[in-house]
Amino acid sequence: MLWIALHLPQLPLDTLLRGAVLPDACALAQGQRVLACERKALLRGVRPGMSLAAAHALAPQLRIRPRDPAAETESLLGIAAWAMQFTPNVALDFPDTVLLEVSGSLKLFGGEESIERALHEEMAEMGFVASIAAASTPLAASWLSRAGIERKVAQGTELETELSPLPLGVLRCDAETLKALEAIGAATLGDLLALPREGVARRFGQDLLDNLDRAFGRLPDPRTFYAPPARFHAGIELPAEATQTDALLFAARRLLVQLAGFLAARSGGVQRFLLKLKHRDAGITEIAIGLVAPSRDAVHFALLVRERLERVVLREPVRAIAVDADDVLPLAGDNLGLFPDEGGTLGNWQRLIERLRARLGAEAVQGLAVEADHRPERASVAGEPGGKQLTLDFGERPFWLLNVPRSIEEIDAVPHYRGGPLTLLAGPERIESGWWDGEDIRRDYFIARAPDDAVVWIFRERGAQARWYVHGVFA
Repeated sequence: MLWIALHLPQLPLDTLLRGAVLPDACALAQGQRVLACERKALLRGVRPGMSLAAAHALAPQLRIRPRDPAAETESLLGIAAWAMQFTPNVALDFPDTVLLEVSGSLKLFGGEESIERALHEEMAEMGFVASIAAASTPLAASWLSRAGIERKVAQGTELETELSPLPLGVLRCDAETLKALEAIGAATLGDLLALPREGVARRFGQDLLDNLDRAFGRLPDPRTFYAPPARFHAGIELPAEATQTDALLFAARRLLVQLAGFLAARSGGVQRFLLKLKHRDAGITEIAIGLVAPSRDAVHFALLVRERLERVVLREPVRAIAVDADDVLPLAGDNLGLFPDEGGTLGNWQRLIERLRARLGAEAVQGLAVEADHRPERASVAGEPGGKQLTLDFGERPFWLLNVPRSIEEIDAVPHYRGGPLTLLAGPERIESGWWDGEDIRRDYFIARAPDDAVVWIFRERGAQARWYVHGVFA
């Protein structure tokens, strides 16, 4: 088995800052102490463990936010659901590590190095810093990643060789146990292994030795795999209020990468998702993003969101942003050809429609569907682009149908239009329909050529007061 550990050494700070492009000097507080701080605060002399009063004295403009354990847990669960695109076997090692058992996925993704590269790249796109290590046991991978040693370690003697220099802090024992071990000269895992097992068990408990045995593969280490939620929800609390929609797109992109990974893990896509903007006054602006066909393309999602955000006027500053997707639909893979298609890929028309709708509004871009009615003005209806089409055997029909038929004059029993007589090319096609709803028609249609060579569709009403009308123009 091969386990990959994603350790997030600064998960609390990443959770706070992932929504900002260039955050101001910011620090995370736990109680009255600085827990973590970003680079600008470090340049001003602020350090973790410093009192808040001292931090403010060094950086009067420092933004200090309290730690939010619930948000950190939500971030970790979101990463676990996203990571399931690489393997269904994902386990959580709270509070800041995600474990992936990838031995069954190596051929699919081209090996362990390819998986680690993809993990690094997409984690950065989501706004998280991760230390990634691989080993034959979950504990060994977790300890290596906590120590910042990003490498793959096989089982056997190599595993013991690589783990022995690790500091005892990777065990995450209580402070009292660590202090007692330091007092007897044990600073690394190798020092701990060199101690008599009976004495260690009596003084520090059997659990410490059992953890070591699990890490070296001497004892089984079963894990409960994470079950992702049926619906996607992820949000980002912004470090500072946003008053322009441009500032929201950066945070939205990070959520959309997370959404794409979640959908890949489910082998599905979405046809609709919600972008939620949470304002200073606790109000929420919801922006619905609709697609013609299910997709999980984060880049395309970002293009649609950008088009919609450009049309939004913020009524209040935004403090948080979230993405919700309720309906995950099956998404079949694309069939690729041996040779590239220079004319473009199938489905580009769908993306064009989606971008036009995002820019112009959903009602401004419609498809056409055939209606089961022989009256020309009722034979087509607006509908969803690419929707189900009804095929009926009509005759020749013009590309452009006038909204209302236009009356034309008749001279010597010959219809005239565009300054002269029309030449009948085809017809008549008799249409008698609509008697059931009181709007019945009785017409004889002809295809005719005008003096300027335009080809038009005309009809003559049947009855005592018969007149000629032009109803359409052929392309």
